[in-house]
Amino acid sequence: MKQLYEYKVALIFLFSLFISQQMWGADKDFELIRKRVITEVLDQKISPERIKELINTIKPDGTWPGIDYIDTAKTAFQHSRHLDNLVQLSRAYTAPGSSFKGNKQVKNAIYSSLDYWTAHNFICENWWWNEIGTPNALLQVLLMMDKQLSKEQVDKTLAIVKRSHLNAWGARESGDRIKIGGIQAKTALFTYNIADFEYVIKVIEGQIRFVTGRGLQYDYSFHHRDDRVNNTLSYGLGYADAFAEWAYYTKETKYQLAEKPLHLLIDYYLDGICKMMPYGKYPDPGAVNRDVSRSGSLGVFSATTPQILVEVSDYRKNELEQIVKNRQGKELKAPSYSVFFWDSEYYTHQRPGYFTSVRMFSNRNANMEYPYNGEGLLNHYRGDGTNYISRTGQEYYQTAPVYDWQKIPGTTIWQKDSLIPETDLQKYGTFDFVGAVTDGLYGAVAFDFTSPHDPLQIKKSWFFFDKEYVCLGAGISFSNKKMAATTLNQCLLNGNVIVSSDDKENMVNFGKHSISNAKWVFHDSIGYFFPKQTPVELMNGPVTGNWRRINRQSGISGKSITENMFKLWINHDNQKNQEKGYCYVVIPAVSLADLKNYAASPEVAVLSNTADIQAVVNKKLKIYQVVCYKNGELQLTKDLKLVMDSPGIIMLKMDGSNITEISVSDPSRRFGKIHFSLNRKIEKQGELFDAVWNSSKNVSEISIDLPQTVYAGKSITVKL
Repeated sequence: MKQLYEYKVALIFLFSLFISQQMWGADKDFELIRKRVITEVLDQKISPERIKELINTIKPDGTWPGIDYIDTAKTAFQHSRHLDNLVQLSRAYTAPGSSFKGNKQVKNAIYSSLDYWTAHNFICENWWWNEIGTPNALLQVLLMMDKQLSKEQVDKTLAIVKRSHLNAWGARESGDRIKIGGIQAKTALFTYNIADFEYVIKVIEGQIRFVTGRGLQYDYSFHHRDDRVNNTLSYGLGYADAFAEWAYYTKETKYQLAEKPLHLLIDYYLDGICKMMPYGKYPDPGAVNRDVSRSGSLGVFSATTPQILVEVSDYRKNELEQIVKNRQGKELKAPSYSVFFWDSEYYTHQRPGYFTSVRMFSNRNANMEYPYNGEGLLNHYRGDGTNYISRTGQEYYQTAPVYDWQKIPGTTIWQKDSLIPETDLQKYGTFDFVGAVTDGLYGAVAFDFTSPHDPLQIKKSWFFFDKEYVCLGAGISFSNKKMAATTLNQCLLNGNVIVSSDDKENMVNFGKHSISNAKWVFHDSIGYFFPKQTPVELMNGPVTGNWRRINRQSGISGKSITENMFKLWINHDNQKNQEKGYCYVVIPAVSLADLKNYAASPEVAVLSNTADIQAVVNKKLKIYQVVCYKNGELQLTKDLKLVMDSPGIIMLKMDGSNITEISVSDPSRRFGKIHFSLNRKIEKQGELFDAVWNSSKNVSEISIDLPQTVYAGKSITVKL
């Protein structure tokens, strides 16, 4: 019996040793990832002055003065400051090289403040704090303090941290699911739960895919909600950052993320996120939602994520490295491109010296993000054909407190004494002819717009080239009881404003100016040229406002802020002006001398500006861009006539008298083909293109298959 017992003991020992060896082999990668995560949490700047202040001001009960611990409303929750204090103290206590490492006073402050939190277990009305913000902060404390905490402290803290899990309410398909997955994965690292970690990593990896609902769209924009609002630079940015974080943590381990989703993430970062930013560096205000009401929201984006992507993959490495250089201030370069994000009704246009965009909406998506949590309270019109212009990327920085939210660049807005309540801010359109045509370098944008807020209708279009772009408005209709205004720009004032009117040039002083016959206006290396002299209104000088007029969060200051602003707009105040519409050309990155030369000999000409057809030709580039709101015809040149059999947008490139390229799109997303004819002999057969010469009519009858399903609204380009 004794020998049998010893034999069993030996077997158990050997089996345990075998399991330990197997587990150790599996744990090497797990432990490496755990160390990487902890190192990342610790590797943050520590402010000795701030730490001293925290340990000197903490109360005996573990609270700090100046924090309202009672109000847990969406617009309040100052408790986040308590969490931030706790994280800072934990870092100071444990980080290598910290002058507070092992400091007893710091440790006591950590214990006291952590015990206070776990005893009260604060719940905010905003679910985000309960399932992401609070668990993430407390998890950082656990990872840094680890065995410095008692079992009771760990258990109580873990119970709160574990509110963040993949079955939680907030773990919906979109940017939040990947964030919550990341918190659960780090929790598994802390608790050494290998099985749970493996599962969550697979979930995170599976989030990088195209979808038709919440998440990454087929055009490389990002939708966080079912309202189909463009959330690429907010939730979509967090989505990319979270995946890149785990690509770094798991690199060169058996948990390493697969190549296919990693490449798709890089494509999304470069072709989605970065192409919604001037030079891939600053967020375009046209792509920002309620974030615009947060101080600093239009500042330089971090270089961290593109740096990580360079480190974990060689895919599109040169492009990522250029983004890093731009954001670090070493260079400011970007390739020329023209992109239409058809899923989000948003267009961007980049050239070496400038970036511009157009934001729209339709019956397919909402105009703007709802003003959740008391933010973005005056954003009613920021989807109405917004057209921001950036030379440096800083033209609109910190202007939100002083902005006139009825004079947004590019928009035509019915002017009122005050805006309707923010609860009626988000609206869907009732119209569908909203879209663009582009060949990747040039583009035309169309917006058949009916305001969901006001009695106003207008056909708006933009035609983008290299030096300039043309802005047209026609078919304006609105109540004559009020005035409507089309705004060319509203931005920070930077230098002198010079105006040419009635054959005279003047530098205008601070103030509001009515200019009866403007030929051009010059400000901050941007020219605004009017092919036909136009009455305009101009304001340059100080404007005072405050952040609380646009943001009701409790921490927002109501202190008055004054900025010198530039504002240029066209008034539409009677039926006569309504019938005229508007036409202006924006020439960014231009000197005053070159603007004068351009105005004397413009390179663009308007072929039509009616409620049926809006069209422009760039005579130097020999590019014709035509927006047809209904079927019709247009004489492009003396010898070339276009007949459209249906609504659509078309762009023709010419070489002499020869058509070399045709690009088309269907903004309404109604048709399977686009049909048109040209009185030029074209005979070509292709998978998507069919051109037949009709000798009896002396025209080429052309049909082009249009993209369908998830690609409806995308452009098709055919080279001849």
